[in-house]
This record gives sequence, C-alpha cells and structure tokens, in this order.
Amino acid sequence: MEMLAPYTTLRLGGPAREFAEATTAEQLVSLIAEADSKAVPTLVLGGGSNVVVSDDGFDGLVIKVATAGVAVSRDVDEVLVTVEAGEDWDPLVARAVAEGWSGIECMSGIPGLVGSTPIQNVGAYGQEVSQTIRCVRAYDRRTRQVIDLEARQCGFSYRDSAFKRDLARYVVLAVTYALDISEVSGPVAYQELAGRLQVELGGRVPLGQAREAVLGLRRGKGMVLDPDDPDTRSAGSFFTNPILTAEEAAVLATRAPDHPRYELPDGTIKVPAAWLIEQAGYPKGYERGPVRISTKHTLALTNPNGATTADLLALAREVRDGVREKFGVTLVNEPVLVGCSLGDEPAPE
Repeated sequence: MEMLAPYTTLRLGGPAREFAEATTAEQLVSLIAEADSKAVPTLVLGGGSNVVVSDDGFDGLVIKVATAGVAVSRDVDEVLVTVEAGEDWDPLVARAVAEGWSGIECMSGIPGLVGSTPIQNVGAYGQEVSQTIRCVRAYDRRTRQVIDLEARQCGFSYRDSAFKRDLARYVVLAVTYALDISEVSGPVAYQELAGRLQVELGGRVPLGQAREAVLGLRRGKGMVLDPDDPDTRSAGSFFTNPILTAEEAAVLATRAPDHPRYELPDGTIKVPAAWLIEQAGYPKGYERGPVRISTKHTLALTNPNGATTADLLALAREVRDGVREKFGVTLVNEPVLVGCSLGDEPAPE
C-alpha cells in the first residue's frame, strides 16, 4: 500500500488501498472509467496542496495526476493557453510573466497543479482564475463523456465552482486560459499588494515586478513551499473568508463594532477570517500538541512536528468553535477533507 502523506503538502495521510499514476488524459479517463464500472471508490490527487487525508488513508484507488503539456494559440491582443491538468501551476505563471501574458501574475507562488485551479476557483491578491478561464475540459463520470465547459457553465464563485460542489462527478483534464498580451499587470486590486508595489489601487506595474512582490508577500506568510520552513507544511489557508448577508453582518457588528469588512457588489459582506481567528484568541504560533497555527500567517494550520491528521483536525475544530462562540460566525474549511471531517456544525444560536 502506498502512503499518501508524501503526496500532500501537509505531509499527512494514511495508505491508499490501490495507487496509480496517470501520465495522459486518456489514461486518466480509462482508470476512472474502469474503477467506476467496478464501483471502486476513487480519489484523484493533484499536487496535494489543498487536501487533508485521514490517518486511515483511502480505502480505494488513488490516481495521481501526472499529465503534461501546454498548447498556445495567439490572437492580436490575446493568447489562449491550454494546459494539461498535471502541469504545476507556478511554472505556468512564471512562463506567462516571461512571455508577456497578463492576467495570472498575482497568483504567483500558489502550490498545486493546474487541474485544481478551476475546482477551487483559485485566487490571490485580487485575481481569480475564473477571470481568465475560457473553458475547462473534464470527464463527466455521470454521462461517461469528455466535455468542454465554457467559463459560464462552471458555476464560479468565491473559492467555489460546479466542480467543487460535485467532486464525485467531474475530473478536470485540461484548462484553457485567455490572457492579455501585455508587459504590464492587470489592475492591482488588493491593498496589501498595492502598498508593497507603492501604487494606487487600480494601477498597473510590469509583470515581473508584480510577480516578485507577490512572491515576497507569500514568503513572508510561509505560503511558498520551502522544505526548510516548517510553516510551509500546510494546506495553505485552512478557512475561507466568511461571506455574510446583511443580516449576519449586523449580528457580527453587535459583537465587534469595529471589525474589518469589505462590501461586495451583490450586497454581501466579506470579513477577514484571519482577523476573526486572532481576535478570538488564536494568534500566530498558537499550539495544540504537535500542530500549530503558522508563525507567519493566521489562516494556515501547520504540521511542524510529526503530527497526525487527527491532531490537525482537533486544532481546526478548536479554532472554528472559538470563533463562532465569540462572534457568531462559523468558519468553513477551504481544503478538501478526505475520509475525515470537522464533525457536526454547532447549532445556530
């Protein structure tokens, strides 16, 4: 049996009953279809950067995606880049910056594979992949067909998509991004990055300058993988920033009148999960046994000392429940939990 911990950035997870590696899209589809025909549970594993696998592992077939290939077609002011799901994300961003393709530079340094980006609607520093995705090629396990879904069919929302909402149905095979042919970044839309670049919000900078600034910010938060930095032994941000209705935001305001908030175009309110966690009594470096909150970034739960998945989930529950008790807001985990859970949600107050 293959242990799954080495295939995850958390370095956690027990054994897989069966393990295979798919190096082509055709092989990936064949493995999935055969497993489905035999009713064998399957787990499609990308870079392991956004997954928490139980200590018991996975009682079925784990398929490691290792497909490769990048195809480029150019128009007058735009380039279409079709990338196989098994390609690493950050080298794609680096190539885009070097080639003068604008639109994904602020997502530099994010670990994982291209195939994961539409599932999570990956984003950082004011950019999301949904802004550049033209279409996604996927295997639909329900219809047993390979399909091409246009961006409007993908159900993108904040850190969410139709793929994530139905993980058992779709297997991403390739993603096509539409990027501007430009030597400058898209409009800088995140205040922290604007401050680092010393530009106003909405300003533009050379692509390489944007990439280096983002990498610098991410390294300072332990969010660029580094084997010598135990803070990077994480799944990135463990909790998403809560999106509250006006009514929910009003309840929070009674408990924390001065809390930071960002009004979204649809009338909802985004609240920084990191602020909620810190104000609930869980600062950077907070420890629970062999696991801890990152010493650099409050949203990352880390495994610096040979922990188990059970240890990590216990810390996650403590943080989630502590925030809810203090603020009435229930945090939602961002990584996919495999064979484990945070347990029953507390009853609404």
